[in-house]
Amino acid sequence: MSYGTPLPDGDPLMEPFWQNAREHRLSVQCCRDCGDRHFPPSPVCPSCLSEEQDWEVVSGKATLISWVTFHRAYWDVLQSQLPYDVCLVALEEGPLLMSNFLGPRPENAREGLPLRVAFDAVSDHLTLPKFVAA
Repeated sequence: MSYGTPLPDGDPLMEPFWQNAREHRLSVQCCRDCGDRHFPPSPVCPSCLSEEQDWEVVSGKATLISWVTFHRAYWDVLQSQLPYDVCLVALEEGPLLMSNFLGPRPENAREGLPLRVAFDAVSDHLTLPKFVAA
């Protein structure tokens, strides 16, 4: 299967996230010391600087914060995708996540729109979490 656009690189910190996504589970990093949930992952907790980090599967429920529609391709390979949307969502559990809508942008897109995660298997080894109206 070929996706035709740039895909995330092999950052080892992200591997648990991608593994969970392949299994249709959305996850964020969680600090074992203070309980802070955060994304993207980091080697230390951004709240207390603890190195004790785990991954936690979250509900996939989210709220639309904002979105942007790109009309210019910053990479040639994206030219055929124009226009395309990128959205910023607040997960019910707290962290913000930048993603895309699965399919076209919801007709009723507005700040505060309830969303839920949906998974898009874009290759044999990569599944992207995207969002649809709840």
